[in-house]
Amino acid sequence: GCSRDWDGLTCWPGAAFGEVVKVPCPRFFEEITNIHGKSFLQRNCTQEAFWSEPFPPYTIACGFDEGSSKGPEDQKSYYSAFWHVYTAGYAASVTSLITALIIFAAFRKFHCTRNYIHMHLFVSFILRAIAVFTKDAVLFADETMDHCLMSTVACKAAVAFFQFSILANFFWLLIEGIYLQTLLLLTFVSDKQYVWWFIYTGWGAPSAVIVAWVFTRIHRQNTGCWDDDENGIVLWIIKGPIMLSILINFIIFINVIRILVHKLKSQEGGGSHSSHFLRLAKSTLLLIPLFGVHYIVFAFFPESTGLEARLYIELGLGSFQGFVVALLYCFSNAEVQSELKKQLCKWQYQEYLNFTHKHGTLSRENSPVNYVTQLSLLEKISPKRKTSVCQNGVTSV
Repeated sequence: GCSRDWDGLTCWPGAAFGEVVKVPCPRFFEEITNIHGKSFLQRNCTQEAFWSEPFPPYTIACGFDEGSSKGPEDQKSYYSAFWHVYTAGYAASVTSLITALIIFAAFRKFHCTRNYIHMHLFVSFILRAIAVFTKDAVLFADETMDHCLMSTVACKAAVAFFQFSILANFFWLLIEGIYLQTLLLLTFVSDKQYVWWFIYTGWGAPSAVIVAWVFTRIHRQNTGCWDDDENGIVLWIIKGPIMLSILINFIIFINVIRILVHKLKSQEGGGSHSSHFLRLAKSTLLLIPLFGVHYIVFAFFPESTGLEARLYIELGLGSFQGFVVALLYCFSNAEVQSELKKQLCKWQYQEYLNFTHKHGTLSRENSPVNYVTQLSLLEKISPKRKTSVCQNGVTSV
């Protein structure tokens, strides 16, 4: 029969002599042609153990017009440009997030529940960026790779890690929203009472979901590198919790706006507590619509809807999420800026003291008076000098 074959666009499963194999058009054709719906290609395994050409051809079966200005080469360049954009975005995000983590960890003044949650959010964004780089390196580094035969433990682990990082990122965005609403609703929040629950939820829930997804994949759809189209329960194990977190965060966003409007209208929450809440609300409210609410636009639509817009949002803007989070939560924070300025002044003053001390020591060592003093000391301790003194003493006697 005919062995499994990768023709550069589609993976064709193995077939017996004379068998006709039917597969759907690749999904990326939907974005080229803007035609949604299932179209199929067929190939015949001939008596000579060779595959026939696909029929109908890709241009007909998948609705692709050869005269279109948006050809495969143009599409390849289009995706290559996106790859460069999101690679630069994730690199900038990782660099800024690691810097922000070091700042929060280095200064004890920033060790509080709010910043602990921020730090976990930073880590989730870092993991997301690392997962994207790892997935690209394992699955797409070699353009000649046969994707039909690729089904290794390494590539499956890379995809599973990618799914886990996405889940963890959405859960920590949700926890940021929950924590903000908790602060706005309660006058006093015990750090020990909530922080560990947030940590267990932020990392424990994605871990449980990904374990369930891996076991379901192994027993129900153990094909390829687990990066193909998922069906039924396999799809909803990952998509369900993400959609739920997006929906809850959207509800929190609306409720937080309502609470803030009520607090601003009333005169009850004045003083330092009010300014504290408003500062925290300002930073988090900028985060929720930017990194949570916009997902609701596509969350409840089929994957084929708005593919080009999804690329711009999820790959283009999404890759810079970590950078903007670090900017909002760390670098633009007035307390962080003040503490960094104090530390910088302290370092500069310390360098000045070291310089003046070193310069003063060298000046004293190079002084002419110091040379005379050193000669006097040498004369006092010189053996010849001591002998001369003794001899003069005997002569006097």
